[in-house]
Amino acid sequence: MYVIAGASGNTGSVVAEKLLARGRQVRVLGRDAAKLARLTAKGAQAMAVDLADTEGLTRAFEGAQAAFVLIPPSPAAPDVLSVSQRISDAVTAAIRKAGVPQAVVLSSVGADKPEKTGPVMGLHNLERQMDEIAALDAVYLRAGYFMENLLPQTDVVRNFGMVAGPLRADLPLPLIATKDIGNAAAEFLLKLDFKGKKAVELLGQRDVSYAEVATIIGKAIGKPELRYQQLPPQQVRPIFVQLGMSANMADLILEMTDALNSTYMRALEPRSQANTTPTSIETFIDEVFVPRYQQKAAGA
Repeated sequence: MYVIAGASGNTGSVVAEKLLARGRQVRVLGRDAAKLARLTAKGAQAMAVDLADTEGLTRAFEGAQAAFVLIPPSPAAPDVLSVSQRISDAVTAAIRKAGVPQAVVLSSVGADKPEKTGPVMGLHNLERQMDEIAALDAVYLRAGYFMENLLPQTDVVRNFGMVAGPLRADLPLPLIATKDIGNAAAEFLLKLDFKGKKAVELLGQRDVSYAEVATIIGKAIGKPELRYQQLPPQQVRPIFVQLGMSANMADLILEMTDALNSTYMRALEPRSQANTTPTSIETFIDEVFVPRYQQKAAGA
């Protein structure tokens, strides 16, 4: 039995579907059981549980040969890292109590750093707590910058005729599609050939800057003149809050931006076949970004 946390999300759903397609027994976890119906229809067992509930998670992890765990985003929380810490405490306590022998953990590039990485600090702390479970074999999947983070740019492009944000225009980013992270996690779970604790980076198909992203988007939507504009933090922060982030989350994102811009937060592994994933930024723009952009335009 495999237990998949966050199974209604972009990554966890891919992990669950791949395991189910290979005939494995899968228990999927989420706060809203209705959002797991698509997976139960494919043979999964669903449990509604809050990832900060140690007792509920312990029951959910019982009998698991392996688990996929993560800290879901909580962008509206007034204290984001406190929420992350409660989830980390509950997940690690439940894994210990239930005796889960192996786990794949969704982490991030930059989780090696002990400070100044914004929301990624929660993943650093989760890794350290997992390290303390002596009987657990774990892989920490340190993924690059999610391509899905580009989707809010659909409104920016439509309303302002540019791609914009606080990151440097020329900063090479290891952009990765969440489906590729899910597929990599599922492969680790299917093989279960890892021992001890190890961090594994996933760096996407190639490094891409926001300047390049703007050019690719422009070509895909018929606006070849589209460019990227780096904005100062004081201009970006109120926009983040307007989009629904708490003030605390906005500050954490800007701290992470500083860490990325200065390359304090960066991939540690040289690019290789093992950490390169298949989905290109062009494919993501064509298959995900453009339909979202066209849908927004049609509803304007």
